[in-house]
Amino acid sequence: MGVINMIDIHCHILPGIDDGPKTLDESLKMARKAVSEGIKTIIATPHNRNNQFNNLKEQIIKHVDILNDILLKEDIPLTILPGQENRIYGELLEDYKTNEIQTIANSEHLFIEFPSSTVPRYAERLLYNLQIQGLTPIIVHPERNKEIIENPKIIYSLVKNGALTQITAGSIAGYFGKGIKKFSRQLIEHNLTHFVASDAHNIQNRSFNMVEAFECIEKEFGLTWSDYFIENSELLVKNKPIVIYPPNLIRKKKFLSIFSI
Repeated sequence: MGVINMIDIHCHILPGIDDGPKTLDESLKMARKAVSEGIKTIIATPHNRNNQFNNLKEQIIKHVDILNDILLKEDIPLTILPGQENRIYGELLEDYKTNEIQTIANSEHLFIEFPSSTVPRYAERLLYNLQIQGLTPIIVHPERNKEIIENPKIIYSLVKNGALTQITAGSIAGYFGKGIKKFSRQLIEHNLTHFVASDAHNIQNRSFNMVEAFECIEKEFGLTWSDYFIENSELLVKNKPIVIYPPNLIRKKKFLSIFSI
């Protein structure tokens, strides 16, 4: 796969505000690494309400503007757009109405993160209520959620009811273990995911891996599928309708209980 102008819709590149880079220098190293992988645009998605970090819309926009100015001065050809990775919580819709929630690149799409081991029972109702308000929830890295791996019907139901999902490049490339790699490919095969993104936090152990992931996708599913994910990221940034294929249910197999986070 050649170098292309990719959009990475999920990345922790803003310095000093979550578990991404601690310093501006680390952010710039990430930026240069992203450019070397053919990434032209990054949506900065700092954690919000994950019991460790709170990053509200106004703060995120400020940090994005600062980093874009520095990238320009450093002659790094990369554009940062605002986003937010929201750990699911009951008052999310109320906080959206009070302008604390940042959508993805100011689109009508919103990132939702589940806890790593569970899917809250209220998730279906909340995702439905978000859609009633004209928002489309994008569930991030479902392939790394223990309950979804053990019961794929959960993600099928949520996607069938209008939610979208984004899987991690590193999951496809095998950096989270063989079980998660296999489940990621099942999500693709069953039309249960719509985006691939890095979820990069640094350039050491949580880097971009985008080129590697798309090479894996092309090898197993063909060029059409890698183009599909690339196109959807472009449509997302332009706030245009995402290409969606009818989802299919993954039939649970015993090996799905054996995985590593």
